[in-house]
Amino acid sequence: MADSKNMQNSREASVMVVIPARDEAKALPELIPDIPPIVDRVIVVDNGSLDNTAQVARDLGADVLQVPEAGYGRACLVGSQHAIRLGADIIVYLDADRSDFPEQMNRLIEPIESGAADLVIGSRALGHCARGALTVQQRFGNRLACFLIRRIWNFQYTDLGPFRSVRSAVFGDLEMKEMTYGWTVEMQIKALQQGLRVREVATDYRRRIGKSKISGTVKGVILAGYCILRVIAVSGRRRDRTDYAASAKSA
Repeated sequence: MADSKNMQNSREASVMVVIPARDEAKALPELIPDIPPIVDRVIVVDNGSLDNTAQVARDLGADVLQVPEAGYGRACLVGSQHAIRLGADIIVYLDADRSDFPEQMNRLIEPIESGAADLVIGSRALGHCARGALTVQQRFGNRLACFLIRRIWNFQYTDLGPFRSVRSAVFGDLEMKEMTYGWTVEMQIKALQQGLRVREVATDYRRRIGKSKISGTVKGVILAGYCILRVIAVSGRRRDRTDYAASAKSA
């Protein structure tokens, strides 16, 4: 992949990718070269790595930010703010473990670029998920969270997939607060509360490189589940009577 700082995009919209990463030095060389040339900058947020994640990312042409305090949401927030300062029109979030297919990124960008959406979720439930790529706990947690969102906000999500894109002009309106595992579900709920146009598109999913910090440990599974359910519960208590299904459509 060419140096992301010098990469040219023939489109009018500036697209930047935010990759939160912790101890992903092995995965990044398999991931970053597959990011399509429609991307202007790749921003890797090193979230307290003990390996040489930061140097590997720099060698691959990415901007590197250091966020030593652990937290998936914290890393995403810092990366998002950096992308906005650099003039991003569209921010794409991509996990560093190569479980997603960056080649499918255009599916996330086109609905925003065309003016049809403000937030696009890459749904693993709608795409092809390789055997063993998602644990039983992850599948159950996703279905439960989506079920609760539907019951409370009358909007049908199929996934809390981290591979997603957002229009930078509306990012500030979301006022993201969740600094750990609740980031993805908070964004999806607040998008509905703010009346943003939401789409889901099918994206494929494969086994990650290395061990997951969440599903790979009992502690990670419990903490992630707790954070997600807490966000839904707190947000649900604050909801109004808006018909969210009428203002946001799922593709």
